[in-house]
Amino acid sequence: MNNKKINDDKKYLFDNPQNIKRVLYALYGSCLILFGLDFVINRHIYHSWENIWGFYPIYGFVGCVVLVLVATWMRHFLMRPEDYYDSAEEKEEKKKMKTGGHDVDV
Repeated sequence: MNNKKINDDKKYLFDNPQNIKRVLYALYGSCLILFGLDFVINRHIYHSWENIWGFYPIYGFVGCVVLVLVATWMRHFLMRPEDYYDSAEEKEEKKKMKTGGHDVDV
């Protein structure tokens, strides 16, 4: 039987804050490159409003805001009570077992 010591102090890639900074700098750099290319590359547009400067970022932002608002609205009729999947017997037991006060050990 092989008795190897398990090393619990294993380091992962993003445990080092310097690696996180490198990833962020790479993201910022790619954003700057794409921003610069937007002025150089000829886009094939289908509608005149696609030619507006910053159309696609604005379109994406508005799409995300609409998605969040629709999800918030849907939550009102899709959300179920906390004990939705409990059986009828468990619900009756919970009704009978009402505790009062502020005892945290109950």
